[in-house]
Amino acid sequence: MWTFFKPSSETIRALLTRSAGDGFTYAPVGVTRDDPPTTPAGFVLDVNARQLGRGRAAFDAARDAIRRWEMFRLGWVEPANTGAPIVAGTAVAVLARVGPLWSLNACRIVYAIDEPRRFGFAYGTLREHEESGEERFLVEWRDDDSVWYHIRALSRPNRWYVRLGHPLARRMQRRFAVASMDAMERCILTGECLARREDTKR
Repeated sequence: MWTFFKPSSETIRALLTRSAGDGFTYAPVGVTRDDPPTTPAGFVLDVNARQLGRGRAAFDAARDAIRRWEMFRLGWVEPANTGAPIVAGTAVAVLARVGPLWSLNACRIVYAIDEPRRFGFAYGTLREHEESGEERFLVEWRDDDSVWYHIRALSRPNRWYVRLGHPLARRMQRRFAVASMDAMERCILTGECLARREDTKR
């Protein structure tokens, strides 16, 4: 869905309502769980990772950042239904600004990971999304005490005009991955996540 104005909360709710009964626009659903990841025919696989810090405090902050969707708070991309719980089946709307236009896209969380040293989720695209595929966001506290943020995405165009402008779409995907890692790193290294985490407790 494209508009010249930022979609209102009513428009976002209407999109989520329309998408409630939609199935995923790709198969196999859950493919981003695979290690190593497989790439279905016609899809492009993107794998990105960055170290965020070390130790329990960094992992806790990164986990809480994922819960607050900090990796989507990029200025030109944002979560449309803020506060969406990280639970399988949760409907998610994502906003992106491309020049003078706003794009509103619908997804649903496929699975969540909540383990002592790993936290994250994957969402899959629904009918009202410009792309088709699945993306996983994960933070991991490794045995060497390092904390990493991973993005794994499988995608292909879901609209004729996205296929036509595929080089631009690929640049936007790469831009998102770098900006998302920057946002998570900045959140951890500057202490922003730790500060917001303490504010939430009060």
